[in-house]
Amino acid sequence: MLKENFNELQLFLAVARERSFTRAAAKLGVSQSALSHAMKALEARLNIRLLTRTTRSVAPTEAGERIIACLEPRLTELEQELEQLVQLNGIAAGNIRISAGEHAVESLVWPKLKPFLREYPEINVELVVDNGFVNIVEGRFDAGVRLGESLDKDMVAVRIGPDLRLVVVGSPDYFTRYGIPDTPHDLQRHRCINMRLPTLGGLYQWEFEKDGKPLQVKVEGQLTFNHLSERIDAAEAGFGLSFVPEDVIQQQLESGTLIEVLQEWSPVFPGYYLYYPSRKQHPPAFALMIDALRYSA
Repeated sequence: MLKENFNELQLFLAVARERSFTRAAAKLGVSQSALSHAMKALEARLNIRLLTRTTRSVAPTEAGERIIACLEPRLTELEQELEQLVQLNGIAAGNIRISAGEHAVESLVWPKLKPFLREYPEINVELVVDNGFVNIVEGRFDAGVRLGESLDKDMVAVRIGPDLRLVVVGSPDYFTRYGIPDTPHDLQRHRCINMRLPTLGGLYQWEFEKDGKPLQVKVEGQLTFNHLSERIDAAEAGFGLSFVPEDVIQQQLESGTLIEVLQEWSPVFPGYYLYYPSRKQHPPAFALMIDALRYSA
């Protein structure tokens, strides 16, 4: 019975993960109608309803969830074993999915991955850029990248970057027109460029610290962005003050197109970590990637 249903069970797992026949079919490289027919045939043979279908969504039933809980860990173990067998032949190979924020990808992860992937052409990496707090287990990611202060305690964490600073910057023209803030409280009287938080949909409150005392300030302004590059460009164009990672604006600070203020209120904080669920043994490709991303001061 297992032999005749195995292919259909793999297809079912893909549909359940994607919660969509359309997305699962695109990912598998099959037609949507063929995938739907396979699921109906599997349910008919098992005499069990595995998927609840509506016009807008697809979700596993209770029986489907039980099959997923049984099937997923065994397939993961099989994939890891196959990758280890490939490694015995002297070829590092495998598929790795990583979730990371925009700044982490552009400043750290992608620059480190480029030489790594050239060295190991049989290792495939899917790098998903998402500024929200992603549940990597539910999202079927092998690992995620997050700031050290935001890590879950049940995750293994490997430091991959240096400490960071967020700094307040503005253009010379802006400071000529509106003056320079002396304290973070003064920002409430300035035009500031807001950042929309992807997870909860609210606006990020700018975070400061001095003499060990934290301070959060809610700012207002004409513009709100959810991407870093636009916040930097808007500040250079004189639309207001922006709160951005110091490492990405070094060129602007050196050229004078941006000026930093409130330096004493912007301490360093723990940088980025690669995090992943605890495992006793990692596939060789994943272990090699950890070493490639690992931070060395």
